[in-house]
Amino acid sequence: MARASDRTFRSLRGLEKTASTSRVLNLAALSQRNAGNPEHEKNPFFIAPTLDGAVIVRHRLREWEKENFDRSRYSATKLIIPFERSDLALGGRSLFVGERGWLDVFEELRGGAPDVSRDIAVLEAIDELPSLDPFLLREHMKRRGFDISPTHFEISEPDRLRMQRFVGGEIAKLIELAYRDIDGMEENTSRLVEALLSAKTDERLEPLRLTLRLERENYKEGIFAWKGFLYYKWVLNTLWSNIRDVFSELNKVRVTGSIDTEMASQLEIQKHKLRVKLERQVKGVMQNLNTYDVFFSQLTTDGNATAFRDFLLKSPEMFIQLGEGCGLISHIATYWRYQFPRGTPLIATVIDLMDTLQDFESSLGADPPELGAVQPELRIA
Repeated sequence: MARASDRTFRSLRGLEKTASTSRVLNLAALSQRNAGNPEHEKNPFFIAPTLDGAVIVRHRLREWEKENFDRSRYSATKLIIPFERSDLALGGRSLFVGERGWLDVFEELRGGAPDVSRDIAVLEAIDELPSLDPFLLREHMKRRGFDISPTHFEISEPDRLRMQRFVGGEIAKLIELAYRDIDGMEENTSRLVEALLSAKTDERLEPLRLTLRLERENYKEGIFAWKGFLYYKWVLNTLWSNIRDVFSELNKVRVTGSIDTEMASQLEIQKHKLRVKLERQVKGVMQNLNTYDVFFSQLTTDGNATAFRDFLLKSPEMFIQLGEGCGLISHIATYWRYQFPRGTPLIATVIDLMDTLQDFESSLGADPPELGAVQPELRIA
């Protein structure tokens, strides 16, 4: 239940300057960054002012935390209310959405603000997602009917800086096309990419707007969608090595301790199911990104701006699929590397390995038809 301890909150110090990542939504940082911004204050994430300084984390549950839920869960949404939003290292109070008694604790933490049902619905909507990245979160909340200021869905500064070089290479042809009649601008790719990734409207992007044939009322939506596809391409690009490691190391993990034949068989079945479902997930994500690539190529190669513009403005549903797929792949790839750091032996207890495999496999959804037809090879390490 809600608790405060050095062990629980020692990691909050590292979130001071973070806005949004796939695991963290730092409303405290966003509140400070947008202090005095009427747009940010007009449509807040939560109605209760106390929650405006919250930190929301996608958290992988520890064994003792799982006991607080009535149904089996491997991860949950953690809401943290800092004691002092300007110094997260001081800790705070927390709860998990969906744990027993969480609604009573939530009402206590949010204070006497009105419309508690709306704030509960927002948290439950967040809990439906596998990832908290700003693009997926924005589209999901819009789909759920919540009117939240776009200032709450900014890319974190560290991610923006890491993403900038990748995006420069992706849109170099478009910059050349859009700025060919403006002396020197096509050579200043880094500044144009910086303007594109910024949350603010920038006049330097006006030639891009004209090239994409985006009317001003559609400009923000179109640019947001474009940034989203670039973001997901960048995310997958940074994950490829870890994804390949999961596939290559899955059958190399050595189980320590005693294990009977039945358990060994279950482990191999679980590995096989995970491999098939993960391959399906990766292919689905790549298919969506390939669709984007086709329309972008039509723009840069054939000059078909209308098709690319229409694609961007009609892409929110694809955003949901792409964001959820990337979130699941990111969770598996990053947690696998956390569980088995490079350079260390691939060793785990049978309980820990089975728990990890079940977490991964269940997060990837229903079994595809091909799973029923193939039996995995039995290997006992």
